[in-house]
Amino acid sequence: MEHAETVHIVAFGAHPDDVELGCSGTLYKLHRHGYTTAIVDLTEGEMGSRGTVADRRREAQDAAQILGVAHRRNLQIPDTHIEINPENRQKVIEVIREWRPRLVFAPYSSDRHPDHMHASQLVTEACYYSGLKKILPELPPHRPERIVYYMCHYPFTPSFVVDISEEFQVKMKAIRAYRSQFFNPDWPETHTFISSREFLESVEIRARHYGWISGVRYAEPFWTQKPLVLNDLLSVI
Repeated sequence: MEHAETVHIVAFGAHPDDVELGCSGTLYKLHRHGYTTAIVDLTEGEMGSRGTVADRRREAQDAAQILGVAHRRNLQIPDTHIEINPENRQKVIEVIREWRPRLVFAPYSSDRHPDHMHASQLVTEACYYSGLKKILPELPPHRPERIVYYMCHYPFTPSFVVDISEEFQVKMKAIRAYRSQFFNPDWPETHTFISSREFLESVEIRARHYGWISGVRYAEPFWTQKPLVLNDLLSVI
């Protein structure tokens, strides 16, 4: 198999807009630093209360352009049915082996939305199995160096935070690209939890909170199973 362009970082979300909410400031920062980035949505969010699949496809592409990602792909796993099975693992493994990322972002394993929890497990398992050469032997194996988990609804004690003070307004612009999903007084459909003004404000409140406790304006929190290794502690304090 001929390898496509190597993608340094791939961010996985259960639905279009999950990556934007959880880690888009960091993803955009990595893009600004010259890394090639991509987003993979596991489902099309077709079971959501607002918007159509066509709406969300357009919104996802608009957000991707704002964030400067090189690729955005949807694996079309049924929304509310992100099952941990060989078929779905294969879909994720194929992406990992095609793009061969060093770093993968995934939702944190404990969350209010079952799809986020299942997405976390599915991506975690696929990243491991992608390194086993006897699985899909026609595709050269590749295992990302690290999986980093981003916060969805439930909070956790972060392993680290990323300063997104300079990237925060771009993050919010990408989120607002989802006109059918988030606060938009002109949208005609039923009001939902995430379409409230308060939900959109909470995105800034969370970024301000983790920024405040870290000594910066805005920050995104992350958790990782493996400790980060630092060669120069003074460079990060």
